[in-house]
Amino acid sequence: MGGVFSNEIGSTKDDVENFLSYLKLAEGGDFNGQYNLGYCYQNGIGTTKDEEKAFQWYMKSAEGGNSDGQLLLGYCYHYGIGTTKDDEKAFQWNLKSAKGGNRNGQFNLGFSYHHGVGIKKDEKKAFQWYLKSAKGGNSNGQFNLGFSYHYGIGTKKDEKKAFQWYLKSVEGGNSNGPFGLGNCYDNGIGTTKDEEKAFQWYLKSAEGRNSDE
Repeated sequence: MGGVFSNEIGSTKDDVENFLSYLKLAEGGDFNGQYNLGYCYQNGIGTTKDEEKAFQWYMKSAEGGNSDGQLLLGYCYHYGIGTTKDDEKAFQWNLKSAKGGNRNGQFNLGFSYHHGVGIKKDEKKAFQWYLKSAKGGNSNGQFNLGFSYHYGIGTKKDEKKAFQWYLKSVEGGNSNGPFGLGNCYDNGIGTTKDEEKAFQWYLKSAEGRNSDE
């Protein structure tokens, strides 16, 4: 699924102060504070890393209707973070997050329908949720929407729209987008064939992948 997490970070004085502030809010019933507290516990920000506590606070936040809490609770269930792995529960919480307008939840829901994770595979529904996510500005959703138009997955094949959404994903910083654009220019998919532009985008793709390693 699309990731929304940073790596564990060494705590600074500000991190500790923020953690204590979130703890106070969370214990007072603030759903956003509960989400932020869960994030701190998951990533060891301002406190010792504790995935079980992260899961517990995400649960409280999610049950209170916080779409980010619902998203990360789904993430925990999907990867077995602080709880037993359960893709069906992951799907249900991603669904709640998506219906709450969370663009990352919408992408995750599209991915679940696309690949049959925790739910029966349904490419039309996958396309619909990718579209919502993409329009909301999620670069993973934009890339996967381009991919769907490119290959006619869950929708009618449309190479011009594929190219447009690959381009949007690149503008949003998506790491897969440059390869998609390179492929379009290389093969004249939704745009005029241009080997020089293809090479430049393939190069950007390669450089991006090397920097991720």
